[in-house]
Amino acid sequence: MSAFNNVTVTREANVYFDGNVTSRVVTFEDGTTKTLGIMMPGEYTFGTEKAELMEILAGELTYCTAGTDIWLSVKGGESFNVPANSSFDLRVRTLADYCCSYLD
Repeated sequence: MSAFNNVTVTREANVYFDGNVTSRVVTFEDGTTKTLGIMMPGEYTFGTEKAELMEILAGELTYCTAGTDIWLSVKGGESFNVPANSSFDLRVRTLADYCCSYLD
């Protein structure tokens, strides 16, 4: 899906890692949320409260979820899941455009 209909977009950006990662919250009519963002090349660690589906729309990166030491590659058109109450490390190789869905 390349467009979301009937949503509310929070105007203010979430800014992380000195501006190298930014996102905006998209809220759907049923109250669920996603974030749409950009990550500049670099290394980042994110924590999760809810389970997440990270869809990489463009770019290339590797990721490693908490409790493992396995780095997996993902690029535009691919995705990965992160469990709730966890964390994951990213090594972003090229500017990455992403959509993060928060799962129940």
